[in-house]
Amino acid sequence: MSEQEAAKQEIFVFGSNLKGIHGSGAALFAKRKYGAEMGQGVGPTGNAYAIPTKRHPYESLSLDEIRPYVHDFIHFAIVTCDRTFILTRIGCGLAGYTDSQIAPMFVEVPYHVIVPVQWEPYFEQANKFKVQYHERS
Repeated sequence: MSEQEAAKQEIFVFGSNLKGIHGSGAALFAKRKYGAEMGQGVGPTGNAYAIPTKRHPYESLSLDEIRPYVHDFIHFAIVTCDRTFILTRIGCGLAGYTDSQIAPMFVEVPYHVIVPVQWEPYFEQANKFKVQYHERS
């Protein structure tokens, strides 16, 4: 499989804002490398998946507001089992949350979602051992 074919099989999962302004951080990377579309701040976009953690670039959503978007992503990943998902540390950068606040929301992801290595302790606590980890942030 070529690098281009492999990239088409990957879905880059990033924290976004509801307005879909992908101007910095992982969102900008998603726009440039994975085709995330401006104005699309929720769900599948290009070869990426946007999980809102901010209302707009300068206001974070609450954890309770983020949870349903995480749930929607997990459902999408379950039904899209022919793709590999590269999950970033959504919410742990510009949105200002800690790994301990965000990672537990994701412990039910299916096996084909590769999670940040920083989240390994939270998955071990939930007895999720068949998880793949990556070094990207």
